[in-house]
Amino acid sequence: MPPSVRPGAGRNASPYLYGSEQDAVARVLASGHYGHTHVVDEFEEAVARLLDVPDAVAVSSGTAALHTALVAAGVTAGMDVIVPSLTFCATIQAILHCGARPRFAEVNPDTLCMDVPAVLDALTATTTAVIPVLYAGRAVDLRPIHELLAERGITVIEDAAHAFGSHQGLQRVGATGQLTCFSFGPIKNLTCGQGGMIIPRTREEAHHIRNLRLLGVVESASQRAASTTYQVTTPGAFRYQMSAINAAIGTAQLAHFTTAESTRKHLWRTYQSALASVPAAALVDVDIDHSVPHLVVVKVPDRERVWTFMRENGVGVGVHYPPNHTQPAFARWHRPLPDTERLGQQIMTLPFHPHLTSDDIRYVVSTLQQALDATGARP
Repeated sequence: MPPSVRPGAGRNASPYLYGSEQDAVARVLASGHYGHTHVVDEFEEAVARLLDVPDAVAVSSGTAALHTALVAAGVTAGMDVIVPSLTFCATIQAILHCGARPRFAEVNPDTLCMDVPAVLDALTATTTAVIPVLYAGRAVDLRPIHELLAERGITVIEDAAHAFGSHQGLQRVGATGQLTCFSFGPIKNLTCGQGGMIIPRTREEAHHIRNLRLLGVVESASQRAASTTYQVTTPGAFRYQMSAINAAIGTAQLAHFTTAESTRKHLWRTYQSALASVPAAALVDVDIDHSVPHLVVVKVPDRERVWTFMRENGVGVGVHYPPNHTQPAFARWHRPLPDTERLGQQIMTLPFHPHLTSDDIRYVVSTLQQALDATGARP
């Protein structure tokens, strides 16, 4: 790595802890109870308060949240689920876990999110659910999609893995949708180390999801310990409950979420200002006034050469994501998506995490300009 490289610029993403997480975990370890305890319940209640929703159900990962939400929505074998190809493969794998078929859809080239024309283009007679992905944290207005699908009885499941804390209008993501799924992985806007959350539509659905996440067992651990029997009411359920250790990390993080939100917005705006002088790199807009951003994405010409130049100069660039309809595992569901295929050759993710400084960002953008100059790129 060149000696002039700033350390923060070398990482594409990085977890950020505030110090209180260690104490929270230590208290759980000292208790001797590490599974699903009242600590998880308290985390769920804290998230529900922040989002201003009646209920929230914690699970072991964002992928588990998507899978469980699909099952709760009644998605089974022989059904189609519309999903953007431009997402992490977890969204697709969750559909396949249900025995359903992914129906890949285009994204809007400006937002990198699905819109009504993309959904209409992908709609089939056997479409049961649609999964809009709130890419990079942008909370696009999904009301037109909801209105389009409501009369058809099709469930909208929001993949908000990138968008915890973002707003749709005056409400945070989770308060405006049908089923909403969050990820609390290591580098997300809020981390549990590993974990996820489902925001259900009704109390009854929350009860069903809680049964699904714990193998269909109705009774809690303390109730089972005080009895000689228990009831399994849901066949084919999963072991997706969150541990008290992960919930303790999440609860500690929530206490600092206002800081996390303002830091991410400030860093994104710093990039926005710096990139204004680099016309050959088009910043993907996240509607920063309403979003808690998760990624900083630019579209660049000759992406492979630019990406290589930056990596060789110590900048931790990435690609989010290679289009899924071109992946070998999903080849049988391939359909031509020219916009997504073009974007898949243009998008590049710049380093973005709370450890970054303004000097780090200036270094990243300066190196990007050098890369574009070296490859002869023009806007």
